[in-house]
Amino acid sequence: MERRQLGLMLRRLRKEAAKSQQEAAKAIGKVRSRIVDLEDGRSATPEDDLIKLLDCYGIADEQRETVLALGMEARKRQRRRTYTDLLPGAFQRFADLEASATEISSYESGVIPGLLQSPGYVRAVIEECDGVWWDATTTAELEQRIAFRLERQERSLSLAEPRSFRFVLTEDSLRAVVGSPEVMREQVQHLAAVIDTRDDLVVQLLKQDAIRNPARGGGFTVFGFADRGSPVGFSSTVFSPSTYHSDEADTAVMLRAFREIQSLALDRDRSRRLVDQILKGG
Repeated sequence: MERRQLGLMLRRLRKEAAKSQQEAAKAIGKVRSRIVDLEDGRSATPEDDLIKLLDCYGIADEQRETVLALGMEARKRQRRRTYTDLLPGAFQRFADLEASATEISSYESGVIPGLLQSPGYVRAVIEECDGVWWDATTTAELEQRIAFRLERQERSLSLAEPRSFRFVLTEDSLRAVVGSPEVMREQVQHLAAVIDTRDDLVVQLLKQDAIRNPARGGGFTVFGFADRGSPVGFSSTVFSPSTYHSDEADTAVMLRAFREIQSLALDRDRSRRLVDQILKGG
């Protein structure tokens, strides 16, 4: 998992620096395939090569220290069922993983998933947490958090290659008042528009009166990568470090739970009708 996170981070930093894989390979005196393997998480690399790559990309300060620390973890070759990301900027590495996945299966209880949030809902959710789960931020910092969430949506939902998104939400996530009734109306309208315009995205609602729910009170996401790697699971928590599950035994259980929740939820058409009903105040 550490290798995968390191590779995705290096790929993003290279692209942000407008460098090609060939230029990166030249910086460390290796062939291009070495960079391909590194960015795909198939290999680690010595610290000296990492330093050369970071110099090539113009990376300094905290981000540089994070890459070097992640590189050290990747070189340990440890076999673990879970990986807890304790390094700075964990939210950015989650976004890297999300953007690289070819398939996303997500269940959330009581909250709209980040990729489906409207701009007003994004602001309201972040403002609810400001000064509680992290120190109160300045207006500029708050705007940066909101901008990152919206950029994360754009990055994941605008990719040209075929992808599959499957979401199951609990009905109460649409009936709760986050920010204001006006914000929630915008959010429900946004969700309706997403359902109507994206063939690659399926949203199902689990009704409040559903008798069974094997993930009651929790939330999780499983990222699939086709032939580019095994699935990775992520457990949603309100307060704790980001924890990932990459062991196939664990991700198989999470996918089994997701399929069970899908079977208990309304299908796509009935979910869309419930969205309309909520919009009308029903």
